[in-house]
Parts: sequence; structure tokens; C-alpha cells
Amino acid sequence: MDLQAELSKIFQGDLDTTDELREFYSHDASLFELKPQVVGFPKSTQDVQNVVRFVTANKQAYPELSIVPRGRGTDMSGGAIGQSVVLDFSKYMKQLHEVTPESARVQPGMLFREFDVETLKQGSILPSYPASRDMASVGGMASNNSGGEKSLEYGKTDNFVSELSVVLSDGNEYVIRPINREELTAKMNQGDFEGNLYARTFELLDAHYDEIQAAKPKVSKDSTGYHLWNVWNRETGIFDLTKLFVGAQGTLGIITDIKFKLVPARKHSGLLVLFLKNSNDLGELIPKVLEHKPATFESFDDKTLWLSIRFMPSFLKMLGPVRFIHLLITLIPDGLQLLHGIPKLILLVEFNGETAEEVREKVKALHKDLKGQRARYEINGFEEAASEGKSEKFWILRRNSFQILRSKVKDKHTAPYIDSYFKDVKQLYDPQNIFNPHKKTDADWDFSYEHIRQSF
Repeated sequence: MDLQAELSKIFQGDLDTTDELREFYSHDASLFELKPQVVGFPKSTQDVQNVVRFVTANKQAYPELSIVPRGRGTDMSGGAIGQSVVLDFSKYMKQLHEVTPESARVQPGMLFREFDVETLKQGSILPSYPASRDMASVGGMASNNSGGEKSLEYGKTDNFVSELSVVLSDGNEYVIRPINREELTAKMNQGDFEGNLYARTFELLDAHYDEIQAAKPKVSKDSTGYHLWNVWNRETGIFDLTKLFVGAQGTLGIITDIKFKLVPARKHSGLLVLFLKNSNDLGELIPKVLEHKPATFESFDDKTLWLSIRFMPSFLKMLGPVRFIHLLITLIPDGLQLLHGIPKLILLVEFNGETAEEVREKVKALHKDLKGQRARYEINGFEEAASEGKSEKFWILRRNSFQILRSKVKDKHTAPYIDSYFKDVKQLYDPQNIFNPHKKTDADWDFSYEHIRQSF
């Protein structure tokens, strides 16, 4: 099949099969490589629907056909690459439909940094942004259930998605949102594709309710995967399919529109920065820091620090001349700190407050509490940055190191890990595996719930 020729009959956006572009799209931020046959840039939801219907109709004759939705390719687990059709939403489908202090509705291809500018005009933020905030798209954040530096206080992206528009394997677009038991019953009685999905999903979740709830990971941050335990709540009577699609990495359907809940931007914030000689006592240090209830608790190691120093000129292009010069000036005291030894680990502990004085007192309280443990934890330095201006330099190094690593260091990649999904739910939404670029067999998905519990 001449895939580009066939798709061009039904696709209004751009299609590209050049070797150079296919090579670029064979990578995301992971170490994996899969070269697509065609890269498409949909102009509208209709383009997405047409491609899904085409792949569904031809899947039996051409089993290698599949679709991978892609935002900005910052995913670190290989979710944004595939061997057949890659649909990149970042060229056309990046419109912000509406924004208020409480919510925003946006297409998946919009960059988070551009989205952030618009929400801040309303005095609000979407706080679940990842470290790659300057490069990531909002659709990628939803598909990967992102949670970054503010997740300690606010949690992950699934806490802020109130509605999704998704194209499923029948080629139709559906709006999903939390619904009550009465609305769920009406959905299940529709007698169509959508009604069948609601009915079979509910039957699966309700029949195995206790077992699924017991399988819920007891961790503070659980991102990518099918979060079945969050979909159906017997106590509240709420059935929320957004919890299933957020984190599914496009394997159940393709997100075409997102409605986010927003929170007020904090008026003031500040940091306590800890320079550690080693990480031996982190197990004791971390609980002590958490006792003070910080808003953010992040870190970067000596390798990240040296990477930033080595490629410091790259910050000029990213920041512009004024911010770059300011960064160099503010880093002078930290350069002197390095004369006392290179820290193995740098911890960033951020506090928020309604006033600058409130933030300052929180920073000083933790500083005082940890000073008595200086020898025990082998801390070779503190720095108080009890204002946004003083703390900016550390966040610049932390946030931009990912971009520098990706663009400048070609011989190193992130280490992969493997987790498991739920076969039954996946097959409900994508029975022909058209959203499955990695060609997993039924045996690969065939885990019992006991195995699922153990895998988490």
C-alpha cells in the first residue's frame, strides 16, 4: 500500500514521508527508536477521525497499520514513536479556545509554556507541569499524566482534567467527563458503540471492584497506565472515564480537546537550597524536610550541574541576553561555593505563602531545623532564596537541563523501564489494536489481577 497516497485522499493536513523527517520522528526522549511510515499533521478533528476510520477499515488486510498521537516528543518511555502513522498535533491543533480563572479549554498541541502565559493573565496556573515544561505540550501532559515540581502539593494532571474529547476506534469523537449513576445508566442503555463501552467498562470495574481497589499503588506519584481504581467510585456514585484516558498514552483513543481545572497562582514563593556531599542519609533527611510541609521538593545531581556549566552558552539562546546576564551574575556566589567541594546532590525545597515574610519564615524555620544536623547529613552548604527572584537561577538550571541533555548530548539516553497494562480495558476501546504501535500480542497483555498487583 502507498500509505501516503491513500491518506492524502482523506486528509486535509500535511503528510510527510521524507527520510529526514521520519528519522526525526523515530525518536522521543527515550532510548527507543521506531521509524514511522508517514508523519501527519492534522488540521482538525475531522482529519483525526478520517485516519482512524481508514486504519480500522484496513487493519485486517494490513496488520502493521497503527496510529501514534504525538505532542512535542518529550515522553521518556517511547510512547510518542511508532512504525506506521504518527499524528503530530503541535503544528495546527494548538488553539486555546477559552480561559477563565477557574478553567481552560485547549487543543492538545499547544505548548505548556504558551498555555501558562495565558492562564497567568487570569491569575491562575495548571500546576502539574513536568520538568520539560518549556518543551512539553498540554496533550502530552494529559496522555502521560504528568506531575512535576508542584505534584507534592497538587498531585498529577489527572486531578485537573475535567473533560476530554476523544476519537475512539470507531472513528467518532466522544466527550467524556465525570457522570453520576443516573447518567451512567442512561449511557449504558444507549445501545450503540459508546453505550457498549460504558456498559462493559462498568461491568468489569464493578465485578472486580474490591480487587482493583486493593491493586491501587500505595505511592505518592503514579503516572502512566490505566488507573482503573479511580474510574468508578461506589461510595460517591461517580463514574469518570477521564481517569482512564489520562495516562493511557494514546493507547485507548486520541485526545482532541481538553478542559483543565486551574488553581490560583501563589503570590509568593522561596527556596531553601541544600548542597549535599553524598546521598547516604537521604532516607532520614527527606522525612525531616517533609515535616515542614514544603510546596515543592526537587533535586539535581552533580552531573546535571556540570552539564549546565559545560553548555552554559546554550542558556543565552533559551533565555535571551538580559535574563542570561542576570543568571550569570546571580550564580557568582554559587561558583564560590564550589570551591568548598562539588556537591553530589542539590536539593530544592520550596515554600509558598500569601506574603514574602510568611515565605521567609518558613524557609528560615527549615534552615534552623537542619543546621543542627549539619554533620550528620554532611551538608556542605545552605542557601536561602526566600523570594522568586533569588530562586529563579536554581529553577532555570533544573528545568533546562533536560532540554540541554536532549539537544547537546547525543551519546547518552535515559534508562528504560517496563510496566504493565490491563488487557481487558484496552481491548474494549481499541479491539483491533490500531492505537498499539508496539505490536504486543495477546499473551503480552494477558496478566491476571494477581500479577497486576505484584507488578505495581
